[in-house]
Amino acid sequence: MNSGESSPAAPFQRESVIDHVTALFHEEIRSGRWAVGERIPVEAELARWTGAGRNSVREAVQTLVQAGLVRREQGRGTFVIARSQLAESLRRRLPSAARREGLELRFAIDGATAALAAERRTDEDVASLRALLERRARSWEAESAERIAADTALHRAVVVATHNDLFVELYDGLTGVFESVLEEDVVGEEDPHARQHAELVEAIAAGDAEGARRGIEELLAPLLAPLPAGAAHNVS
Repeated sequence: MNSGESSPAAPFQRESVIDHVTALFHEEIRSGRWAVGERIPVEAELARWTGAGRNSVREAVQTLVQAGLVRREQGRGTFVIARSQLAESLRRRLPSAARREGLELRFAIDGATAALAAERRTDEDVASLRALLERRARSWEAESAERIAADTALHRAVVVATHNDLFVELYDGLTGVFESVLEEDVVGEEDPHARQHAELVEAIAAGDAEGARRGIEELLAPLLAPLPAGAAHNVS
């Protein structure tokens, strides 16, 4: 991450410095410039970048630790572990989530965002979707981790094309859930969903909201069909 690409505000009042610096750090994480799994810059570098004192930087980082967004590792540094507090909450929930739950959630969100993307997409969005569709196709020559990453990137680009920041933040928070339910679908030598993804992208490009929604249904409904429906239960 190159913090120099962002431009913190000019010097600010001491009483607001920690909140100001914390907000800057939140934006680095939210935007993905500080990616999950990445080590954030060291304290001295952050102080130079923000123009704040090291004590203020240290307190701002501690706020992120308490929010569950970063984790300090002795002798290694401080690492991003979630892009939002929602993401951290879901990360903790993930081990007990059933595959059907994840697919049902993805079905609901992907259907809504695909339709909205078809209504709001720009030429830039369409170009991005087509480039990521090509990346997804190429990923079948690589290991499963790249296949999952490529699929996730394409579906996230659909969400970005809605131009609704809340949808994007929600999707980012759910990435771990969605990736976990993909693991069974990226094995084998041939991509079983290549056609459906291509048709989805073209429906969005054509501004066909219902076609985009149907594309998601055609893609995900067959994955849900063989799974037993969840029973009513108490949530602890």
